[in-house]
Amino acid sequence: MAESLHDITIDLGGTTMDRVVEKIAYVTERHHLGEGAYCRWLWDSAKGGRNLGINEYGCADAINILYTIGRLPKADDPMKGKMAAALLSLQKPDGSFTEPTHHVLHTTAHCTAALQSLDAEPYSKEGIPSDFLKPYRTKEGLYRLLENLNWEGSPWNNSHQGAGVYTAMQLSGCADEEWQTWYFDWLWEHVDPEYGMSRAGTIGYSANDTGRIDDREVHPGAAPVRHHLYGWFHYMFNMEYAKRPQRYPEKLIDTCLHLWHAGGLDDCFGRNIGFQEIDWVFALNRATRQTPHRFWEAKQALADFAGIQMQYLEALDPDTHEGMNDLHALFGTVCVLAELQAALPGKLNSVQPLRLVLDRRPFI
Repeated sequence: MAESLHDITIDLGGTTMDRVVEKIAYVTERHHLGEGAYCRWLWDSAKGGRNLGINEYGCADAINILYTIGRLPKADDPMKGKMAAALLSLQKPDGSFTEPTHHVLHTTAHCTAALQSLDAEPYSKEGIPSDFLKPYRTKEGLYRLLENLNWEGSPWNNSHQGAGVYTAMQLSGCADEEWQTWYFDWLWEHVDPEYGMSRAGTIGYSANDTGRIDDREVHPGAAPVRHHLYGWFHYMFNMEYAKRPQRYPEKLIDTCLHLWHAGGLDDCFGRNIGFQEIDWVFALNRATRQTPHRFWEAKQALADFAGIQMQYLEALDPDTHEGMNDLHALFGTVCVLAELQAALPGKLNSVQPLRLVLDRRPFI
C-alpha cells in the first residue's frame, strides 16, 4: 500500500489535463449564443422537447466551467457583465430561478451561486431577499422541509431541496447564525452512524443482507446506497463551505471505499459525463481531510479512478457526444477534474490550475 504521494500510481494512458481542458473550453464556447447568453443543449433528444435557446443551466454552467478552467472574463471585460445580465434576465419576480428539469430550490441555488462567482448581486438593490424562501426562514419551516424529504426512496433527488435551501438562504443574506445552527444541528443529529451519511435508518436493507452496503439486497422501494451518497454530497458541500465537520468521517470513508471496491457504484462510473463522479470523489477526499483513517488507500482509489475518467474523456468526440451536448452534465465532470487535481498533488498538472467553485461558494 502507498505510504506517500510518491508511491501513488496513476495510469493516464498518455493524456494530459491540458488536453482535456481544451476540449472542455471548445465545447463551452460552442454553447455560447452571443452577448453572454448560453444554451444548455446544442441538439435535441430523440424524444424532443429540449429548450435549445438561452437556459438557466446553460448560463450558470458556462460561468462555472469558465471559472474552473481559468477562462472567465476579467473584471474589466464587458463580457463579464453581459454574462451576469443574461442569467439575471431569467430570474422570476419572486427572486427564484426555475427550469423544468430541477426543483426550484436547486435551480435558484445553482443560478445564485453562479452569479456569486461573477461577483454579481442576484437580488434587488434594496436587499430584499427572495420571497419564495419565506416558508423556510423559521425553524419550524426549515425542519418541516428536512423532515419530509423522501430520504429512503429518493435521497439523491430530494437532496436538491435539502441542500438547495441552505445555499439559497445563505447567498440571499437570510441565513444568519441562528438559522445556520438550526440547519447544521439537524444534519448532525440525524446522520447515519453506520454509513457516515444520509439520514439514520433510511438506508433500507433486508434481514439477509450479507454485505453491509451491497445494494442487491435493498428493500423494495428503497434507494441503493450509492444514491444516498450522491445525495449526501450536496449536504457535504454546504458543510465544507460553512467549515462544519462531518460527524462520522471514518464511516464515510469506509462507505466510499466499499462502494468503489465492491462495484456498488454505477456500471458506467468513471466512463460518464455527469455528477455521480464528483459526488464520490468529493465525499472521499474531503472526509480524508478530517481523519487519517485509510488515508493512502483512499488516495490510491482516487488515482485509480482518475486514470479511468481521464482516458474516457480523451477518447470522446466533443462534436457528437451526448454527454458533452449537455453543458450542465459537463460541468459535473469539470468539477471532478478540479477536485482530483487538488486531491492528487503533482499527478494531474495543468498550465492553469483548476479551481473548484465549491471552494468559493456552495452548490453545483
